[in-house]
Amino acid sequence: MVKLFLFSPISGLYSCPLAMTDGAAKTAVMIKSPSLQDAYQHLTSRDPQQFWTSGQWMTEKRGGSDVAGSTETVAVEQLDGSHKLFGYKWFSSATDSDMSLTLANIISEDQPEPKPRGLTMFYLETRKEDGKLNGIEIVKLKNKLGTRQLPTAELLLDGTVAHQVSAEGRGIASIANMLTITRMHNSISAAAVMRRILQLARDYSQRRSAFGQRVESHVLHQLTASRMEVITRGCEIFTLHLAGLLGKEEAGVASSEESLVLRTLTPIMKLFTAKKAMEIVSEGLECFGGQGYIEDTGLPSHLRDAQVLPIWEGTTNIMSLDFLRAVTKSNGEALTVLHEDIHGRLEQARQSKGPSDLEDSCHKVMQVLGSLTKFLQNHPHLVQVAARDIANTIAHIYIGSLLIDHAAWEKSASSLQAAKMWCQQPLDFLAPDQYMVDNSTLAMEGYNGSEVYGPMF
Repeated sequence: MVKLFLFSPISGLYSCPLAMTDGAAKTAVMIKSPSLQDAYQHLTSRDPQQFWTSGQWMTEKRGGSDVAGSTETVAVEQLDGSHKLFGYKWFSSATDSDMSLTLANIISEDQPEPKPRGLTMFYLETRKEDGKLNGIEIVKLKNKLGTRQLPTAELLLDGTVAHQVSAEGRGIASIANMLTITRMHNSISAAAVMRRILQLARDYSQRRSAFGQRVESHVLHQLTASRMEVITRGCEIFTLHLAGLLGKEEAGVASSEESLVLRTLTPIMKLFTAKKAMEIVSEGLECFGGQGYIEDTGLPSHLRDAQVLPIWEGTTNIMSLDFLRAVTKSNGEALTVLHEDIHGRLEQARQSKGPSDLEDSCHKVMQVLGSLTKFLQNHPHLVQVAARDIANTIAHIYIGSLLIDHAAWEKSASSLQAAKMWCQQPLDFLAPDQYMVDNSTLAMEGYNGSEVYGPMF
């Protein structure tokens, strides 16, 4: 993940197919399908002649996140045990990949309607042995806001030969093996682009003069850059900490509590780092003035490409609800484990004979953690509508605990300042009164100006 952090900002979006390839390899390990064993050797090969990239073709015309309710692709079983797929994939990133995982409803010639068991996962190779496309028609390439180096297409599957890799009806569950990996990649890429734009802005400030001195010498610019640095550090330490937990889990040495923290915080990490990437990249472009708006500099592409980060692998709302599902599935144990994790880290920082002026930061995080606990206890009926604010609050206090812990053992001036600045900002985003109003009025009706200007026609 550290290598990916260094590579992602200058990879020309090659990190996207790597994310899906990594997720496909993880899926092959977890579900142990015989059909995927040969593919696994290609997905993990270090020989450029043998290495494959994988796509992830899930999205169809009727929806993105609601995969179960929108998938119309069907799979017809053949005499040799394989299936032929018929359907339309509306959004397929890395269209030039060697293989893909996709979902379909299984039907048969004597039963043309999908069975009620749900979606099944299939593995397909994009080309046949003769090099021709495997029953795939590229209808059009997408004209996207950003990530233009990456070919994304609408695909018609017309008799595509595929192999079943999940139990029938267990396709959605099988995706879960992939999502932790791809969301980790998304978060690392978000942290990486934040660091990239900040380093470019820092370098520019040392070369550009304005009002008689270098930009870096202006105190207001110093404050702006320091705030960007703190947010970037927070996202870096969050993603790399969870990457460490993922490594422990894959090595079989993670505790049950650590695995639960990983599952619970992965969607929060993804939504938080993606949103902050948009904020920091936009602020970073401002540091270049008009140069940040000129295509010739290459800078605007960072902003366009970053916009996909809150959308890929689940939007902010979807991530918030996914976090709630993790909590519900654990019968509330996830929140208890998170509380103990944060509290234990802060206590360890206090006892490590670290800088005494971290005490206020520890107190602030504990105070907000207590407020969050009370909110969840006193307003269980508001949890869903408050999901985004709960997720953001948890992200802020968890990152706060990580920065405090880091500052306590490193004891450098910059780590101490970062922890203090992080905890001085608002950490609590819960607002019970705002969740009790009728949001549908403003959300759905809109405003056409007729109240002020009279009828439009």
